[in-house]
Amino acid sequence: MSTPTVVLVHGAFADASSYSALIPELFSRGISVVAPAGPNRSLSSDAGYLASVVRQIEGPVLLVGHSYGGAVITVAGVEDNVAGLVYLAGYALDEGESLGQIQSGFADAALATALVYTKFPVPGGEDGVDVSVDVEKFPEIFASDVDTARTRVLAVSQRPLAAFAFGEPAPVAAWKTKPSWAVVATADHAINPDVQRFGYERAGAKTIELDSSHLVMLAHPREVADVIEEALRSVSK
Repeated sequence: MSTPTVVLVHGAFADASSYSALIPELFSRGISVVAPAGPNRSLSSDAGYLASVVRQIEGPVLLVGHSYGGAVITVAGVEDNVAGLVYLAGYALDEGESLGQIQSGFADAALATALVYTKFPVPGGEDGVDVSVDVEKFPEIFASDVDTARTRVLAVSQRPLAAFAFGEPAPVAAWKTKPSWAVVATADHAINPDVQRFGYERAGAKTIELDSSHLVMLAHPREVADVIEEALRSVSK
């Protein structure tokens, strides 16, 4: 098998710029990267969009998902040319499980008290609800170990997640048929690290733990790149 293209999938309350420290690190190692902008509208539509991106990439793909992006790669990862999955402080959902369900068995992270709800128009229907993070609380909750000037920019440029996505069950779980790797962010205040551990263990993912905030790929780009490189070597054999 040829070396896969790495597709970086961002999470909720973020866009592909959350990978701005990791991408140069991957480039320096000669790794091909694609970092699409996810719609963050619903799990099914976001996974459908990602699947369409994956299908248009020639050759195998390694999907890397951060936070909510982990749920998205869990669904889109069933595409034929996906060789493996890498979870970064993310959700490894089971088939039929939603974000709300996997979180319900664990204590809430600090993020739960910092969410902001706003309406957006839906043509021909009732208004939808967008969820974002309080701008003032964003740096401490998401990236306490990242330069504050950078996190302030991320805070005001969030890509909200539609509330509908929190309750939508995953129709499939790609980790049941694809190998997976994972990073637990042990100082995460957005997703309880135990939620991460639970999903990863269930998925049989090869897991490491980093003393990191939620934005682990900004705080520890070299260590995250090491995990991705290990996954690439494994699936390229």
